[in-house]
Amino acid sequence: QVQLVESGGGLVQAGGSLRLSCAGSGRTFSYYAVGWFRQAPGKEREFAAAISWSGGSTYYADSVKGRFIISRDNAKNTVYLQMNSLKPEDTAVYYCAADSKFTPIWSLGNQIAYDYWGQGTQVTVSS
Repeated sequence: QVQLVESGGGLVQAGGSLRLSCAGSGRTFSYYAVGWFRQAPGKEREFAAAISWSGGSTYYADSVKGRFIISRDNAKNTVYLQMNSLKPEDTAVYYCAADSKFTPIWSLGNQIAYDYWGQGTQVTVSS
């Protein structure tokens, strides 16, 4: 069983930056691919970014490509989402999720690929 805890959310002005962290428990976390999803008020949860277990492959939604960077430090059991050039439309609850099945990176945009989910962290971008 893996537990995921997100942190780093907050209030930021448009154009600013935030770094989210996803801390995973357990020795197997470093073997799991991890994705970040977000859910804005009144909208469905959507994919933002994913990273393979080794960190060698990454995958981004078009809406965040070029602005967000996903990375991981397996020695710390932590995955990061660096968010730059933030826009008001980035306002959402951000969730991290872990996949234990070695799903191909190009399929990690689908929520059903993931086995474990965190509780989320709120990101609010003011205009």
